[in-house]
Amino acid sequence: MIKNFINFVKEVPSTAKKTFKEWIAEDPFDKAAVVAYYSIFSLPALLIILIAIAGTFFGKDAVQGQIVQQISSVIGKESAEAVQGMIANAYKAQASVLATIIGIGTLLIGATGVFIALQTGLNSIWDVKPNPQGSSIKRLIKVRALSFGLILAIGFLLMVSLVVSTLLTAFSDWIMTLLPDFMIILFQIINNIISFLITTLLFGILFKYLPDAKIEWRSVWPGAAITSLLFTLAKFALSFYFGKAAPGSTYGSAGAIILLLLWVSYSCLILFFGAQFTQVYAAEHGHSIEPSPDAIQIEEVVKEVKPKKSSKKAA
Repeated sequence: MIKNFINFVKEVPSTAKKTFKEWIAEDPFDKAAVVAYYSIFSLPALLIILIAIAGTFFGKDAVQGQIVQQISSVIGKESAEAVQGMIANAYKAQASVLATIIGIGTLLIGATGVFIALQTGLNSIWDVKPNPQGSSIKRLIKVRALSFGLILAIGFLLMVSLVVSTLLTAFSDWIMTLLPDFMIILFQIINNIISFLITTLLFGILFKYLPDAKIEWRSVWPGAAITSLLFTLAKFALSFYFGKAAPGSTYGSAGAIILLLLWVSYSCLILFFGAQFTQVYAAEHGHSIEPSPDAIQIEEVVKEVKPKKSSKKAA
């Protein structure tokens, strides 16, 4: 196990270099922009479902406060308040029974839209696409069901993260009275490690189940770990960038939404890089990435340039 890990660390630079070339060739900026566009419409519904799942155990207000706090720590208070306003307005829209029924259907459709955009981007990296001869209705139902399943998985992981953070915070507060202050730093490190592992699991689930491809777990875990590491580093880098450069200030009252779009775009760039790393890693180690039963492989068309025949006849 340790030997495999050491070998993986040694391979990372060369694999990352090749990954970067293929990642750029896939035009990740367009893919990230598409996902960011859909996220604005999906975000209120997605957050309401996540809050409902985790709020069953911790309370709606506690979970909502935690989410807003995390957003505020990265892209600022104004954007966090904008997200909080989205959630509040979405709840108000379901005042009557009929509005609630319609709202639930809208939530399911809206919250899954961003996952469909992500699936399209990952399919391109995995070199697969839906079988055009298959049933479009069947596929639509399957994709929506899969997307909702991923939302439930994210909600569960959010709940686990909140449980761990709450327990560690409570335990560190209690142990402060018994042990030196440096133990607080130790608990913070443990909390960050657990958060890293949960994020790795989340990316692993996305890479494994979202695309229309069958990929082995031994290929998924290295890519998910690299993605989680980059995501964690980017979280601090983006927080510094948004705080110093204030890129949303140019847009006035719309600045909060612009920052949100930028945050999602940058996060998607990292996600697609991690997916590309997974694809390159799998190819380098001979791991298979095959299309699912209702998908097909994208064949690369290689055009051969033949020399033109001379119109002049040889003397």
